[in-house]
Amino acid sequence: MPRFSPGFRVRVLPWDFALRFYPEILAGGADPIGFFHLKICVEICKDKSKGLNQPMRTPSSKPMADILIVDDEADIRSLMVGILEDEHYATGQAENSAQVFEALAARRFDLVVLDIWLKNSEYDGLAILEKIRADYPDLPVVMISGHGTIETAVKAIKIGAYDFIEKPFKTDRLLLMIERALETASLKRENALLKVRDEIHEEFIGPSALMQAVISVIEKTAPTNSRVLITGAAGTGKEAAARLIHQKSLRAKMPFMVARAAGLTPQQFEEKLFGREDKNIAHPGILERANGGTVFFDEIGDLTHDVQGKLLRLLQEGIITRLGGTIPVKIDARVLAASARDLEEKIAAGEFRQDLYYRLNVVPIALPRLSERKEDIPQLIEYFWQEAARKNQRAEGGASAQNAAAFDAQKPQQNYTHRPLSDGALVALQGYVWPGNVRQLKNLVEWLEITTKAPRDPALPVQPILTADLPQDICQFVHSTLKNEWQTDMISLPLREAREVFEREYLLAQITRFNGNISRTAQFVGMERSALHRKLKLLHIRANDREESQMDVVLNSDILPHPAGEPTEEDHAATLPPKPMANAS
Repeated sequence: MPRFSPGFRVRVLPWDFALRFYPEILAGGADPIGFFHLKICVEICKDKSKGLNQPMRTPSSKPMADILIVDDEADIRSLMVGILEDEHYATGQAENSAQVFEALAARRFDLVVLDIWLKNSEYDGLAILEKIRADYPDLPVVMISGHGTIETAVKAIKIGAYDFIEKPFKTDRLLLMIERALETASLKRENALLKVRDEIHEEFIGPSALMQAVISVIEKTAPTNSRVLITGAAGTGKEAAARLIHQKSLRAKMPFMVARAAGLTPQQFEEKLFGREDKNIAHPGILERANGGTVFFDEIGDLTHDVQGKLLRLLQEGIITRLGGTIPVKIDARVLAASARDLEEKIAAGEFRQDLYYRLNVVPIALPRLSERKEDIPQLIEYFWQEAARKNQRAEGGASAQNAAAFDAQKPQQNYTHRPLSDGALVALQGYVWPGNVRQLKNLVEWLEITTKAPRDPALPVQPILTADLPQDICQFVHSTLKNEWQTDMISLPLREAREVFEREYLLAQITRFNGNISRTAQFVGMERSALHRKLKLLHIRANDREESQMDVVLNSDILPHPAGEPTEEDHAATLPPKPMANAS
């Protein structure tokens, strides 16, 4: 009897199975209880280990993956389970379509090995493959068959199978195919994450104290499993904040799913969120597909009371029930939520559950308006300009959205030269109220990149972008100082009066630029704060000398809240936008 080295393991197989799968070994005869039975085991082990004296791999040598084996023959499933478990994979089994759908609904698998021909099954392997591709698009499938044809293999690949392998198969070939399928799926997930990382930082650029405080909270919260409620006006980057939290969390390699009710009926959204069961076939929803990852609820205040109750059950018990189903499904997903509306007002109006609010609002993050962080605007503009340039280079190079990453890798981005903003244009942008916040600024930069391109000839001078080049909806709120409308009038004035006109208009523009902050205005213009106050008084910059635009009236209370009590002269100077200069003549 042969002796095997320590750590070597032999799997005993059913003899009838060996007869079918290893006929070449049995050419000389069959002895089910003797030498040939042992020889079968040895040959299988040679296929697996490339030699009897090689020890088995340790669990740390291969990452854990969960594989579902689908075959109508129990002995084949038993063999594959043994092979895969020896390689430290976790396994599950199914012999027909009903068991497949039940297994996928109850457990998260990383790969499916699927036989094409299944006895006593409502669906064959190709039909099961189609349903898997529809309900679990990221789940790789390897097809196997003992009666396969080229046409069958081609059809399986077209439907979405990773590859096709015929029975009887070599163990090494099966393991190699499984390993490559898992690697491909992992690369797809990583590419998706890299794409997300390229998109999520734009709203979080800038040195302002407000944004640094938000980033600090995100850094501390992300590695935990705490639920986060993100509030802020439209365009401030609530989804970007949620993606950043997911990226920096321990769930970063798992799915990030967005649940958005906009444009859907309550029934459609509920089905999309919780999934449904139809004739014992499970169609997973967003929550199941995000299992192990993160779900982001955009505008959580729009959920109906029924959905709010089911979401509360998920947060309390970690389970959901599909529409049309009765079996509870265990869900492990981190929940992040966002709202542009005041949820406490909705609670008072009976439109939002108070218990759900407190479940969601474990860590609150309030995102500031762009008008509250104007010092970030120059860096944001430069970032968006480079992004717009990259998009245009991809378009000119024929790169689609799907292969943009590959295009960037093959063709490094050249240094992009664009027309610089004049100081007046930059001050005008910093003085604008930005009702659309960062999203509006990004759109503006893309518009400027298209309409104000720098000349291609490096010998030609590059003219700066002036205030007059900005869109009309921004220019109408820009102070006359920045439009150069007052310069011709100054020519007719004596030096002292012209200087006073200039100082007055200059200081009004700077106060607007810095959002009414007297201290920051004084620091920028190089004056002591007290001296600036005296100068403003000397130049007669008072409340009745200023006018408010309609947009400022709407947003003034949000951007520059008044202190309690009677406002002082400083408060008026800090909160009211400038009045255009009267005719100097």
